[in-house]
Amino acid sequence: QVQLVESGGGSVQAGGSLRLSCAASGDTYSTYCLAWFRQAPGKEREGVAATGIDGGTLYTNSVKGRFTISRDNAKNSLFLQMNSLTPDDTAMYYCAAVRRPPSAWTCALYAGLAVGKYTYWGQGTQVTVSS
Repeated sequence: QVQLVESGGGSVQAGGSLRLSCAASGDTYSTYCLAWFRQAPGKEREGVAATGIDGGTLYTNSVKGRFTISRDNAKNSLFLQMNSLTPDDTAMYYCAAVRRPPSAWTCALYAGLAVGKYTYWGQGTQVTVSS
């Protein structure tokens, strides 16, 4: 069982930056695929960025070049650096994790940015970007 706790959300003006963090407890991160998702009011939850056990990354098109996902397995931590924020980035942001099975080649192939593939979820942290 993994418990995830997000932090770092807040309110910023367009063009600003935020750094989200996700701390895990209950198990070690090193065998888990990790990702950030977001959900805006009235919209479905969508994948933002994911990182594999080897540190490989995957981004949704709308955040490429602006967001950077990273992980620190030694500290059981996941991060999302968000730059050049726009009002369209306003949402509740969630970190998520799923243990990668030995049969899976990569996290990108096994889980990617699919909501249904992730087993563990945090409670979310709100990001609000004003114009």
